[in-house]
Order: sequence, then structure tokens, then C-alpha cells
Amino acid sequence: MMKFFNKKGVRKFFFRWMVVNVVYLMIKATIEHENSGFSMLLEPTSIFYYVTAFLFFMVAWEYNDRLIKTQLNAGGLNLKNSLVIFGKTMLLMVPMTTIVYYLALFPLRDVMQIICEDPVLEFRANIFRAWLLTTAVVFINLFYFSMKQRDQLTQQMENLKKEMLASQYASLKNQISPHFLFNSLNTLTSLMYEDRDLASDFVARLASSYRYILDNREHDLVSLEKELGFMDAFIFMMEVRHKNAVQIDLNIDIRPDKYLIPTLSLQMLVENALKHNLHSKERPLRIAISSIQNDALVVKNNLQKRELKEETTKLGLKNIKKRYAFYTNKQVLVREEEEYFEVIIPLLEENITKLKLKAIS
Repeated sequence: MMKFFNKKGVRKFFFRWMVVNVVYLMIKATIEHENSGFSMLLEPTSIFYYVTAFLFFMVAWEYNDRLIKTQLNAGGLNLKNSLVIFGKTMLLMVPMTTIVYYLALFPLRDVMQIICEDPVLEFRANIFRAWLLTTAVVFINLFYFSMKQRDQLTQQMENLKKEMLASQYASLKNQISPHFLFNSLNTLTSLMYEDRDLASDFVARLASSYRYILDNREHDLVSLEKELGFMDAFIFMMEVRHKNAVQIDLNIDIRPDKYLIPTLSLQMLVENALKHNLHSKERPLRIAISSIQNDALVVKNNLQKRELKEETTKLGLKNIKKRYAFYTNKQVLVREEEEYFEVIIPLLEENITKLKLKAIS
């Protein structure tokens, strides 16, 4: 009972009351053939029809609401249970309207001072109009709740997609970090005996890289400037680790502080090239990272495919594509020719996260 008197309940009551007034006046305007003033609305007949219209509207609307909400809690609306709800509502309203109009137009007509020329015809017209309006209320209500249910399901699907994406991203980062650390520590162990100065520099770059990974582990996007700072340390370690077998060149001709890219995306693409290609001093793997005007970055390597024991899942590329798909319609392009392999990733504007949040809201 208290729910009715809260702000939401009062708003709902007044909205429905206004609907009743509009419908009542529209019906009265269509059935009244003679000019009548305001005083006509205060006559017993007009008051009776107004009160019954209000009663039937409120009962049908509230009862239908309860049936729909019960069904939504039980599993949702569909065509079958919507027809059941319609049938239950009509099962209540048909006898109620029939009994009320019968009593008012026949045994109690004189007592209630209802004026009508032909009670039988009036009775038929009244119950037909009441049933028609009840049907309209029920179907409009069902349509409203069906649209609301669809919007909720759409929002739930969007949330689920984002949760799955975040889970995949976290899983991928967890795979990258131990693998990266294990290989780096192996390289560091060798350097300790070969070149202590280089080993010290290597440790500093490794610490810088892990600081970047830890600082940005919760961020899906990062400025290109920060990513390139990380890549500088990462490239140094890769070249030390692989010596002359790997050559990585950076050629960025744009202001990196003005753009965003998915965190660790460049590192993933470089690791992807190392994983799928043979590299040695005699046949070095050359990886070039460059900008295409203000639109994109391209990561390109010469193709020297190695035979993998297990079929590749392409998890890294799939992950990058999904992350970009959340923020933009621009595509991640993958191109493989006879002599090279390249991936083109779009550059994202600084305000992309704000625009995406605005679009969702």
C-alpha cells in the first residue's frame, strides 16, 4: 500500500488519471450530438460514466501491470504468455463491466437518475466500448513492457560482451607477462656473465617495462606516447635478447600525445611476428612500426614462416580487433603477401572514451 503513496506511485496515478480524462472527453465528444455546456458534465449520467470509466481504466491497468510483472519475474514475455495475460485481464473486466452497466441501466436506472432513450442499445454500446478500451489498454501495456524487456536484454548483452572482452583481455595480459618475464630473466642471466654494464641497462629497461604494465593493467586504452615509451624499452630488450637476428624500427611522424591505442597492442603485434617467423643472424626478422598520416599505425615484417607444432589460435589479433570494435567502426586490417605480413591499426582520438560513454548512455 505504501508503494502507491511514494513519488513514483503518485506520478503513475496522475498519468493514468489524465489518460482517463482525455479518453472520456474524446468519447463524450463523439457520442454527444447536441451542444452542451459545462453544467452537462455535472449531471448524474455524466458523473456515472466518468466514475465507471475511471474505475474500469484503473482496475484493468493495475491488474494487467501485476500480471505482466509477475510474468517478467517468472521468465519474460512472449506471444503465448502475452495472450494468456490478455485472457486473464478480459476474464476479470468482461463480467465486471457487464454487471455494472446492467445494474445501472436496468434495476437502478431511476435511482441513479441515468437518462437514456433505449437501455438495451445503451447497454450493448457501453459494454462493447468498455471491452474495446480494455483491449487497447492491455495491448498498449504489453507493447510497453515488451519494449522495456527488449531494451533490458540488449543492455545485458552489451554488459556481457564488455565483461567477456575484459576477461579475454585480462587473460591475454596474464599470458604475456609471465612469458615476457621468463624470457627476459633468461637473457639477463646470460648478460650477467658477458656484459655487466649491458645487464644493468637491461634490468633498468625491464623494470621500466613492468612498471608500465602494472600502471596500465586496468586501462584498456593508453596514449600512443606512453605506448611508444614502453616500446622503446621493449625493443631494446628484444634486440639484446635476439642480438642481430631481430631488427625493429620505429618511424612515427605524428604527435603521439594526441592519440590513443589499446594497451600493449604494439607489443602483442611484435610478439606475434616473433612467434610466427624464423629469425637468425643470417636471415634477420625486420619489423617496422610506422604511422600512416594521422589515421593509423602499421606493423610490418618480412615473412619467414616457421612451422608451429600446434595450429595457431590467432588470439592476439582477435583480441585487438574486438577491443577496437568496442570504440570505433574503423577496421583492423591484416594483410599477408608473399614477402611480408602487416597489420594496420587505427589511431583513436583523445576523447573517444567520452564519446563512447555518451553514445551508450
